[in-house]
Amino acid sequence: MNNELDKKWYSAGGCAGMCVDLTLFPLDTIKTRLQSQQGFYKAGGFRGIYAGVPSAAIGSFPSAAAFFVTYESTKSLFTGYSATNLAPITHMLAASLGEIVACLIRVPTEVVKQRTQASPSLNTYRVLLNTLQEEGFRGLYRGYGSTVLREVGWLSSTHQVLIAVWWRRQGGRLDSWQAAVCGALAGGVAAFVTTPLDVAKTWIMLAKAGTSAASGNIPKVLYEVWRSRGIPGLFAGSIPRVTFISMGGFIFLGAYEKVRRTLL
Repeated sequence: MNNELDKKWYSAGGCAGMCVDLTLFPLDTIKTRLQSQQGFYKAGGFRGIYAGVPSAAIGSFPSAAAFFVTYESTKSLFTGYSATNLAPITHMLAASLGEIVACLIRVPTEVVKQRTQASPSLNTYRVLLNTLQEEGFRGLYRGYGSTVLREVGWLSSTHQVLIAVWWRRQGGRLDSWQAAVCGALAGGVAAFVTTPLDVAKTWIMLAKAGTSAASGNIPKVLYEVWRSRGIPGLFAGSIPRVTFISMGGFIFLGAYEKVRRTLL
């Protein structure tokens, strides 16, 4: 892709990400506190519902933009397969690579954000300093593996399949709002299916250094959640998560398509 198109993908993706993260932030805080090991009310309850928003604001634009630049660039490499039965596979591959790159930016901001959400008495700057002092730079990437595993391919591949079906039924045209509806449906399904991985990610990111959860062993953390809280624990925060990602998918992918088409 040329530099001009890269800038357009960057702008469209970044704007869409900012719209979602800042508009729906309170739902994300509630989800984090429901999943935390200390419990919802000890983690802050409904107090300080915007705790951690500076971290989200800083990381939102570049991580979303990085995803879409990688996603669109990868899709362009497989243009010959876009009209074949292999299209869903190429979209999933592009989405997976996009998430791997985006998580390099997203995970550090997610670590700081979630720790601030679960400790509303501390501000974002203090949480960042504490993390660096106690764990060093590596501490900011705690939970990278679980975050990538949670994100890889689910939303964008499902979204692209829905878009492809609707696009064909309408004779090769699709409005921005229709792309947004596909995003909402895909987001809801992906959010519910991956909730256990999201719970594991939250436990790993919030765990104190040196504990078993802090090691990042996903199967071990999932077993620990199941043993202590049962099946409900594995799906803690699923309602605000599904709501967040469904609404987020509508705004994110709808805004992306609208901005992208305007720029093009």
